[in-house]
Amino acid sequence: MFATRPIKRGAYIATYRGRIIPDEEAERREARGARYMFELTKKKTIDGSPRWNIARYINHSCKPNAKPVGRKGGIVIVADRRIEPDEEITYSYGKEYLQYFIESGGCKCAACRKKRARKRRKQREAAAARKTRGSARHKTRGGAKRKARSRASPA
Repeated sequence: MFATRPIKRGAYIATYRGRIIPDEEAERREARGARYMFELTKKKTIDGSPRWNIARYINHSCKPNAKPVGRKGGIVIVADRRIEPDEEITYSYGKEYLQYFIESGGCKCAACRKKRARKRRKQREAAAARKTRGSARHKTRGGAKRKARSRASPA
C-alpha cells in the first residue's frame, strides 16, 4: 500500500478489520494457509482475510514507517513518522512472523533486500580487489624471475 498524499506522524492510516476469533481457530486456519491473522492477545486473533480489510495490504518492513496500535479492542495502523506521497506504507509484523513465515530465505522487505545487496556488492568488490592485488603480485614476481634469468644467461 502506498501513500497518495503526505501523512503526518501519528496520523491514522487504516483499521485492521475482520472477525475476532479464538486462538485455536486461528491456528487451524493458518494450518490451512490463512495468512492475514493479527494476534490481539494469547486468546484472540483478528482474521483479516476479507478483501475489504485494506490494512491487510500493508507490507512488513524491518524499518517501518507505521505501527499497529490497539484501540477499542481492535487494531489501527498509525504513522510512526512522516510518510511522503508514493512511499510504501509498512509496519513490522514482529519476530514471530519472521520466524514462522520467512525462516527459509530471510526477510524479503525492501530494507533487508537493500542491505543484502550492499553486502553482496561489498563482497564482490573485495574479491575483485584481492584478485587485482594477487595478479599484480604475480606479475611482479614473474618479472623479477625473468630479470634474474637474463642476468644469469650472459655469463
